[in-house]
Amino acid sequence: MQQTSTELARTDPHATLALVIFDCDGVLVDSEPISLARLTFGLNRIGVPIDVDTVRVRFAGTSMVSIMAHIVRDYPVTVPDDFVDVVKADTLRAFDEGLTAMPGVALAISGLSLPHCVASSSDPVRLSHTLGLTGLLPLFGDRVYSSTMVARGKPAPDLFLHAAAAMGIRPGACLVVEDSVPGVQAARAAGMRVVGFVGGGHWAHDRTGADLIAAGAARVFTDFSAFAEVVATA
Repeated sequence: MQQTSTELARTDPHATLALVIFDCDGVLVDSEPISLARLTFGLNRIGVPIDVDTVRVRFAGTSMVSIMAHIVRDYPVTVPDDFVDVVKADTLRAFDEGLTAMPGVALAISGLSLPHCVASSSDPVRLSHTLGLTGLLPLFGDRVYSSTMVARGKPAPDLFLHAAAAMGIRPGACLVVEDSVPGVQAARAAGMRVVGFVGGGHWAHDRTGADLIAAGAARVFTDFSAFAEVVATA
């Protein structure tokens, strides 16, 4: 019988570690400064009075569906039908000009002895583009999961539970690497261990990762050269 999300979330969180689940944006690739800037520009263009710091605090780590639901609810603006498509295309063009993988992440993943996958709020087109552009896609193959595959995005646990089920691993045996509060909350709601990565450009204001710790991350780290130790002590 297939387990429900609630049943999966009750899995023993102290099980032997068997899977590492990586968020993509802000963990594998340093995309958040670019994508947050392009989203802010797009929102300003349609009359939303918001700055990039507010966009980062409110929307980093969440899906475009969730972002637009908040914009429509909170601001008296008319959102063009093609707004999301325009912002996505603008962001991908900006990625082509300056997106990089996080320093040391490819080596850290190559050295993992555990199965690993990606679970991201980004859509499959963006994931394929960013992971391909930075040379990371071969490290994951088809083990890349998007919030478009589930009913609810982060901070709901659906995406992480979906990834664990697809990989055949119990949630309690998973370690999630996240850079956002909604992502940490989603991992905790799924009954998974979670650590925070604060080495991305969007964390330049606070490398302590206090917000991630408050949300439930067991620890934070800033450099993938320390990742083997992070996994060993998770």
